[in-house]
Amino acid sequence: MMNKNNNILRDIVVPPVAEKQPEVLELHGDRRIDNYFWMRDRDNPKVIDYLKAENAYTAEMMQHTEALQSKLYDEMLARIKETDLSVPYRKDEYYYYSRTEEGKGYRIYCRKKGSLDAPEEIILDENELAAGHEFFDLGAFAISPNHQILAYSIDTSGSEQYTLFFLDLNTHQLYPEVIPETYFSFAWGNDNKTGFYTKIDAANRPYQLFRHTLGTSFTEDVLVYHELDDAFPIYVTETRSQAYILLMLHSSITSEVHYLDANNPTGDFQLIHPRTQGIEYSVEHHSNYFYIVTNEDAVNFKLMKTPVASPAKENWQTVIPHRDDVLLSGVSLFSNHLVIYERTGGLETIRVQNLTTGEENNIFFPEPTYELYEGSNPEFNTNILRFNYTSLVTPLSVFDYNMETTQRELKKQTEVLGGYDKTQYQSEWLMATAEDGTKIPISIVYKRGIVKDGENPLLMTGYGAYGMSYPATFSGNKLSLLDRGIVFAIAHIRGGEEMGRKWYEAGKFLQKKNTFTDFIACAEYLIAQGWTASDRLAITGGSAGGLLMGAVMNLRPDLFKLVVAQVPFVDVVTTILDTSLPLSAMEWEEWGNPNEQVYYDYMKSYSPYDNVEAKDYPDLLIIAGLNDSRVKYWEPAKWTAKLRQLKTDNNILLLKTNMDAGHGGASGRYDSLRELAFEYAFILDRLGLGSGE
Repeated sequence: MMNKNNNILRDIVVPPVAEKQPEVLELHGDRRIDNYFWMRDRDNPKVIDYLKAENAYTAEMMQHTEALQSKLYDEMLARIKETDLSVPYRKDEYYYYSRTEEGKGYRIYCRKKGSLDAPEEIILDENELAAGHEFFDLGAFAISPNHQILAYSIDTSGSEQYTLFFLDLNTHQLYPEVIPETYFSFAWGNDNKTGFYTKIDAANRPYQLFRHTLGTSFTEDVLVYHELDDAFPIYVTETRSQAYILLMLHSSITSEVHYLDANNPTGDFQLIHPRTQGIEYSVEHHSNYFYIVTNEDAVNFKLMKTPVASPAKENWQTVIPHRDDVLLSGVSLFSNHLVIYERTGGLETIRVQNLTTGEENNIFFPEPTYELYEGSNPEFNTNILRFNYTSLVTPLSVFDYNMETTQRELKKQTEVLGGYDKTQYQSEWLMATAEDGTKIPISIVYKRGIVKDGENPLLMTGYGAYGMSYPATFSGNKLSLLDRGIVFAIAHIRGGEEMGRKWYEAGKFLQKKNTFTDFIACAEYLIAQGWTASDRLAITGGSAGGLLMGAVMNLRPDLFKLVVAQVPFVDVVTTILDTSLPLSAMEWEEWGNPNEQVYYDYMKSYSPYDNVEAKDYPDLLIIAGLNDSRVKYWEPAKWTAKLRQLKTDNNILLLKTNMDAGHGGASGRYDSLRELAFEYAFILDRLGLGSGE
């Protein structure tokens, strides 16, 4: 078996040992010794040497899985329709869509004028822009109101620093101006020559809004807004009605929105309501009113409306009151309809209201767990709502819903090549019990025929932060696990928003540990119910989900066979104290401000890096990105070094750093698939499922 070969190899290949350079970090009378603080200095040749040494060690230790990696890559690729087309959406006279071609890693953006039978016009080919770069990401993609100019931005390092360009869609020639160091939001004025973009500061925070006039140098651009508070990144967008440009400032729990008449783009932005600590609101527009979703005196949010002419809070009127058992996720406005997105009992629903008659209709979904989100709906004057639906067994499905007739039309379901039969798989919605008695939902999927005898390998994931609900989506790639007998589960732990806003608030600040103990409770429940056993249980999570991996691994290393942690946020205290990093001041409303001792002490008590101990840990694969601007490469690197120093087991510990990418890993679809094949090979190998498969 491959595990046996791996054990022999482990005795021969010596892992890198990082040099110790003790750094004393002191606050609130507490002294922490960080032996690997020096890894923050990317200009130090020893840092890159160490990362390369870890990569070489990882390659050596995974060499015996190369055939398995190739097999996984081939079978996952074989399920993908490589030459494919998105569902076109209409905006004015044009139908816009994107397509992919076999052998090309990126999308091609196209349109047709007047009819889908018209000749195709290629707007932008990402493959051409990505040529010669190890990494490529498209940021802004904004077409002017007259459909003649495309504003787009690209990142070729993974650092999320985008360069903004303007393309004449008549001549397909670029305008001369090139604007560096922008973020990915952009909005056009209705004059088709004025654009608004955001600039980033040294910590990659979007903090300035500029107004640009097409055909002029960016050095002449006008600074419209400068946000001085590091906790408030800024974004710019347009209302669907095309009447207003919105400047949005949003910390973790506090909002502020300014608006500008899109017909007067050189005018001044006006404030709707000044920021008030803990009060969030978002804005949509319809005729003479702004519609406002807010949590003021409404933990699960409520819908208000206010006259555009006098939008101050004293004029806000209730449209949908607060409800304790329903989370108002958001609304979408069309010329004659209000679309209401809600979450009840952990599941998403859509309610459509006719603004003329007041009549309402609900869009229902039959499966026990699923994901639902709005599709491309740029048209304001339409009766058609496009939404996307998927579940753990249903591939992504694009629907057009007629808001007048209530008829639903399936426009496209993502094709899974190779004869996928959804009836061969089963999904369920389970409930575990946390240590405080709270019921924790679990979405689970498996191939029919398994027996709950405690022998099934199981892969569980979770996130539990920022109020983000973990989506129960279909993945053709996961069939490579399900078909090998692995059960896949999502723990919908506190810190997300699956069960309402209180679910989020019960997993942050000084209740953050609920996130970790909930995850452990889900694992224990699945074991107790015979779904798996601890020596068959793998777990995975990324970013804040990587923090989850590190925390539960410290708390209960005996509970898990193996852990995969992608770009893990593990050095919590040090990072959030450093205001030069994105994960700092902006994050105080999520985790707490460690400059206050009560938060410092609590964060230190669960920070994965600070709580590594001399004990046995599971097999561990850690994934990092050298250019990651969100979770800096040194967090996973330091964590690896400290674990290697202290752990008392003989289990596998691997660090794999993508030297050309950032937070999201490899960018092209083929490179991304290879990275996933690597992770799956590690999981299968350590579970003893790699041999002969």
